[in-house]
Amino acid sequence: MYWKENDSTNIVEQSIHHGDGLIKRRGFFHEVSRLPIKCQVWELGPGVSEGSHSHQDSTPLEEIYYFLEGHGIMWINGEDVPIEPGDALLVPPGVDHGFRNTGDVPLKLVIIWGRPLD
Repeated sequence: MYWKENDSTNIVEQSIHHGDGLIKRRGFFHEVSRLPIKCQVWELGPGVSEGSHSHQDSTPLEEIYYFLEGHGIMWINGEDVPIEPGDALLVPPGVDHGFRNTGDVPLKLVIIWGRPLD
């Protein structure tokens, strides 16, 4: 048995962590996967951002961001980090972070997150 989903599966548009504008999110296999992670593809229009936030306390999460298309700035603990296609960033629990599309085309990325193992 196997499951197949594509870019038209489970699309949601919403503001995330009080960022600017709406982020188009596509989740994959949330209802069937038994892995301790979630995986989504996000698309941000020009000027759209994920607001600054951290994951700690009762919901410590580790996140991997892999950028596919577009350009932007990611802020991590107050440092501005330029992002472009092919960049991958790992953000551990408790680290303040967020990002913005600074280009004039959509910023597209894969985000994977889950609770770190003890």
